[in-house]
Amino acid sequence: MHAPRRFRALAPLVPSTVALVAAIACADAGKPSRLASALRRDVPDEVPALLNTELPFRYPAELYLRRVQGNVTLQLFVDSTGRVVRDSTRVEEPSGVPGLDSAAVRGAPELRFAPAKKGGAPMAVGILFPVYFRHPEAPPLPGDSVLQKRP
Repeated sequence: MHAPRRFRALAPLVPSTVALVAAIACADAGKPSRLASALRRDVPDEVPALLNTELPFRYPAELYLRRVQGNVTLQLFVDSTGRVVRDSTRVEEPSGVPGLDSAAVRGAPELRFAPAKKGGAPMAVGILFPVYFRHPEAPPLPGDSVLQKRP
């Protein structure tokens, strides 16, 4: 048996600037700082939408055979055309398994998005992108119930 080339993953997208804007805006209620005002202008009206029909992440064969599973959260910079800027990708939250982290980073440049928009105009934005490596014959990881589809 060989490892599958692709695996299923859910990818809710969250612009990384939104949490920062909220934190800065709440820090000085009533008097937003210049930084908070600048960041608010850069928050998109529409977040990037994933266009890939198949995800580009390859489960490392050795890890698949050993049924090693894990979650990796990547930080990506999606340009105004919807492409991931190759050198921008980094592991925001590692899986604890370096091979899974590396596989997630290697696949990220192949992701394609409808770009984020502000006022109808495409814009570049940083996002967090979770990647879930799951083996079909391994027991679920804690928290996996949130990954199951609801009827």
